[in-house]
Amino acid sequence: MNTTSSTGLNRNLLVIRLFLAMTFFPSGVNAQLKVTATEVGLGWSNNSVNTVIFRNSALTSFKGLQYTAYYDPEGRMVLAKRNLNSKKWETVITPYKGNVKDAHNDISIAIDSEGYLHVSWDHHDTHLRYARSKKAFSLELGEEQPMTGEDESKVTYPEFHNLPNGKLLFCYRSGASGRGNMIIKSFDVKTQQWTSLQNNLIDGENQRSAYWQMFVGKKGIYISWVWRESWDVSTNNNLCYAFSPDGGKTWQKSTEEKYTLPITKLTAEQAWEIPQNSSLINQTAMTVDDQGNPYIATYWDNNGIPQYKVVYLSNGKWNLINTNFHVNPFSLGGGGTKRIPISRPEILVNKSMLYLLFRDEERDNKITLGYTNLKNKEWKLQDISQFTVGQWEPNLDKELWEQKKQLHIFSQNVSQADGEGLAKAAPQMVQVLEVQKLPK
Repeated sequence: MNTTSSTGLNRNLLVIRLFLAMTFFPSGVNAQLKVTATEVGLGWSNNSVNTVIFRNSALTSFKGLQYTAYYDPEGRMVLAKRNLNSKKWETVITPYKGNVKDAHNDISIAIDSEGYLHVSWDHHDTHLRYARSKKAFSLELGEEQPMTGEDESKVTYPEFHNLPNGKLLFCYRSGASGRGNMIIKSFDVKTQQWTSLQNNLIDGENQRSAYWQMFVGKKGIYISWVWRESWDVSTNNNLCYAFSPDGGKTWQKSTEEKYTLPITKLTAEQAWEIPQNSSLINQTAMTVDDQGNPYIATYWDNNGIPQYKVVYLSNGKWNLINTNFHVNPFSLGGGGTKRIPISRPEILVNKSMLYLLFRDEERDNKITLGYTNLKNKEWKLQDISQFTVGQWEPNLDKELWEQKKQLHIFSQNVSQADGEGLAKAAPQMVQVLEVQKLPK
């Protein structure tokens, strides 16, 4: 006769409870949408610095390993990695800290084609902070170092992008809000050297700044942006576009007309006209379909209520897809990191399906997936997270999505007081949510 000890029974119950806590089916949704959560570690949550969308990336994969980074409750930069088939994360507290009281000062990471980790962090019109791992596939960083030493004194919004040829791009704004320029640098893994690719790709002419989003596809590099005429977010206007077929050296419009660089407000291709005072948000997301047509996700107000919108190119013409997810009006204005009822959206395209990832306070600030078939454009919504994520914005493992169409999301419940303020919040767990079987 088999018997089970009380210790063994308690252990089994603990395992069952852990499984139920980490694997869940969002309520009221398609039963195919299963979400698994893995815990990484406790993070700073008094503002949204760990979850701002312009991190690009908070989460990345290379050769079966997944990496992430975040600030812990003491403001120390933590690096983590795991095998993609494992729920256990290896974490390392680095010797580096950031000014976590400013939500601009995020962490951006990338893995180059030789497996080295590159990290840039703690920027808001400040000197470049950059380091890379001492060894391939290691979390141990070397000393801080410059890249080229040029245009590295007033850095904001740093982001890495992997190119198909193995090179690594690094983009950032040089200058201040309302009077900044776009810088692009290139890293060659063979020489282990950074070079300046573009010293001023998009020129604000000391009158404005371009707030961009970038996507690297099989055909080249896609970039879109809005102009801001001052420090005030209400002066955001117009959605513009450029494409590079040669790794960022030359740029052209959707008509294949070549740009004379730098691109200015007068010469920029306008994908969609949006006037100032439209509650137009900056720094959102873009992607491309199988044919290389760009899709840009953002939101603005053209009828009294800001709504998510998708501007996309088809047969040489720019088109607009509207949504009606949000109900209550709000307006964007002022400076600093804002406390906004909805997050900036992330966008994905898979064949005929279009997905938007966002959170809305009207849905209890849960992570939500909006999706539609591009043929009928009838939107449906499903909540991915069980609980609120506060002022979270979406960040996902783009390498994993591009390679395997697997959706892994960086998640943390964070607070954000308006205008760069701090909320009083207990440290919250950083998690990675894995979503299986997206709606088709």
